Amino acid sequence: MTLISDNIKHLRKQKGFTQEQLAEKVGIKRSLLGAYEEGRAEPGLYNLIMFSKILEVSVDALISGDLKDPESYRQMMQKDIEAKKLRVLSITVDKNDNESVPMVPQKAAAGYLNGYADPEYIGDLPNFYLPNFKNGTFRAFEISGDSMLPLVSGTIIIGQYVDNWNYVKDDQTYIVVTSKEGIVYKRVTNYLKTKEVFLLTSDNPVYSSYEVHPDDILEIWEAKAFISTEFPKPDMSIEKLAHMVVNMKEELKNLKK
Repeated sequence: MTLISDNIKHLRKQKGFTQEQLAEKVGIKRSLLGAYEEGRAEPGLYNLIMFSKILEVSVDALISGDLKDPESYRQMMQKDIEAKKLRVLSITVDKNDNESVPMVPQKAAAGYLNGYADPEYIGDLPNFYLPNFKNGTFRAFEISGDSMLPLVSGTIIIGQYVDNWNYVKDDQTYIVVTSKEGIVYKRVTNYLKTKEVFLLTSDNPVYSSYEVHPDDILEIWEAKAFISTEFPKPDMSIEKLAHMVVNMKEELKNLKK
């Protein structure tokens, strides 16, 4: 048995695939998969890439990590997460090399998933300048829906690019660009070190929280400010408390008379 054969067999069982099912997904015969798992043959580059995609692990981890060992598996997955973030971030600048803030309106959200790394696409987005937003790269996203009330649909969130996802802070709000859910604005809990996922939560309790794996994330932007044509309404309990204070003050005035 070799490291590769052990890893393929371990991950296949972890995913709940039979040899027949995994062989069909990779596009090989079951007998060849059996040979891989028993160490009688080693997969070539193409099949390694196919195993990597189907078993959701990097080729590097597949051939060099002992994925049966929980600590080794965690470390290899952490390396995968770091590697996924090593891409060129497309930015827009003026003739003086000042970065502008591109805005992604609701109608452009679907296209952004394909064009987020394309400098030409980013350059064609509406862009503007904001004071006091100079140390970092910023992007504006128009949110939709009512999951983050009191911020309403149409509110524009100004986000700062997060290049190291390990530093995502618990209970802070972020724009998370995902391949499956699209662009979402949520409150995030970072479980990378323990469960290798992020927990995304809405401020509106009607909506359930859900987990997102780093493999499904394209970008993360930390919310720094918002622009809205509607002012958030105060919480009713605070409103009632303020009303009670006013009434008490009036009563005290009457008692002093």
